[in-house]
Amino acid sequence: MSKLKIAVIGAGSISDLHLQAYEKNPEVEIYAICDLNEARAKEKADKYGASKVFTDYRELLAQPEIHAVSVCTWNNSHAAISIAALDAGKHVLCEKPLCQTVEEALEVEKAVRRSGRLLQVGFVRRYSSNTQVLKQFIDQGELGDIYYAKASCLRRLGNPGGWFSDKDRSGGGPVIDLGVHIIDVCWYLMGRPKVKSVSANAYNKLGNRSNIRNLSFYKAADYDAARNDVEDMANAVIRFENGASLMIDVSFTLHAKQDELYVKLYGDRGGAELEPELQLVSEKYDTILNVSPQVDHKSFDFMGAFSNEINHFIDSSLGRKETLSPVEDGVELMKILCAIYESAREGREIQLGGE
Repeated sequence: MSKLKIAVIGAGSISDLHLQAYEKNPEVEIYAICDLNEARAKEKADKYGASKVFTDYRELLAQPEIHAVSVCTWNNSHAAISIAALDAGKHVLCEKPLCQTVEEALEVEKAVRRSGRLLQVGFVRRYSSNTQVLKQFIDQGELGDIYYAKASCLRRLGNPGGWFSDKDRSGGGPVIDLGVHIIDVCWYLMGRPKVKSVSANAYNKLGNRSNIRNLSFYKAADYDAARNDVEDMANAVIRFENGASLMIDVSFTLHAKQDELYVKLYGDRGGAELEPELQLVSEKYDTILNVSPQVDHKSFDFMGAFSNEINHFIDSSLGRKETLSPVEDGVELMKILCAIYESAREGREIQLGGE
């Protein structure tokens, strides 16, 4: 069988992770790159051997030989490009978040249904090996009924600037950029329970702290210290209809001693920490046991997770597997993310499910 022709729309930094993974898949030919910045698109095409370069995604989608696309653009264009790609008969891997609003998410879901094509949401932490190991333990009942989880992703100096700090293009700050990952992986491991309510707070106290010296941090390709209208940090309590709850906090910038990342889950038979390192907690013979699985990657394996995600996408687009992150999950995460912003803005709990 000839190789599947794949295109990547958006040639920013995240596209490299997609392209590197596609490059390693023996069934894939990287066929085209699209970016508003033609020079950047050509640079990526030269680097990864793509034969076609576009600045208009509509022209790219008109190419009948393209099997599937990765959407790696600004958040405000995810929905429009994904819908156009689906309607053009392409399978789609859309970077997280699926879009910016629940209304957009529902339109993407409609496009999936009418086109009969696959849309996989880029919830890459679901595809990480440490997540999949823990999922096996959970599926076998080792944690029992998971009734509480908490997760934190705090950066003390980590506002990337550029489009990340431009609300029109990003949709928000750390909630929609970082929070989406930790909320999703907890929700996924908790069994994807239906959301009942969200109560949240968001703060914009410190700005992008571009005055800080002697400490480096990641900057977007279009970094502009003058533009910043997104939240610095936020926290939320998410309640589910099965009685479980999830507590999260995230930040781009915070007067914290150090960056912090943890993901913890608690069940009635055992507990687990996914980050910063995979650990299980159980009880045997009236003794509490801290169990350390012997695996290659106890923490999130960045490159490995993207390779797993891309390979799973190819298998799913060929009908060999079901995606781990379907459009329906993207819709549910948008409901949670939008409810966090709504709750913080209005200062009240937002009801999403039954009483």
